[in-house]
Amino acid sequence: MVTRLSSLQTFFCKFIFPLIWIGSTVFGMMKPTKVADPASWLAGFLVWLAIGGFIYWTCVRLKKVSIDEQYLYVSNYLREIAIPFSDIGEVTENRWLNSHPVTIHFKVPTEFGDNIVFMPTFRFLPLLSPHPAVAQLKRLTKID
Repeated sequence: MVTRLSSLQTFFCKFIFPLIWIGSTVFGMMKPTKVADPASWLAGFLVWLAIGGFIYWTCVRLKKVSIDEQYLYVSNYLREIAIPFSDIGEVTENRWLNSHPVTIHFKVPTEFGDNIVFMPTFRFLPLLSPHPAVAQLKRLTKID
């Protein structure tokens, strides 16, 4: 039986939200307005790039993750790969970001790189303990 570990919101966060943000800000920048000076335009553009980088780091690189008894299934919505649990080196969670992204570090590089990031399902009181998905992955891979 395959169990999904990643949130159902992953698709929205990976594809829809970045498109809405990029589209709305580019549309706003295209409006004919009088620019007071090039320095303020440059500052606005640099802020736009910084926020875009943060959105990439937190949203666009997310993967859909599922498990069964033997494998970790990772998908970028175009292709899916199966990774044996023995290839997982470390599982970490970032509790400081709202989505609490979980990073799985691999012993051997995969088609998606040395690590993947996924957004686990929502839970209440997230700061009190590690996400159950992290504990489950550590148990399945025998990581302490």
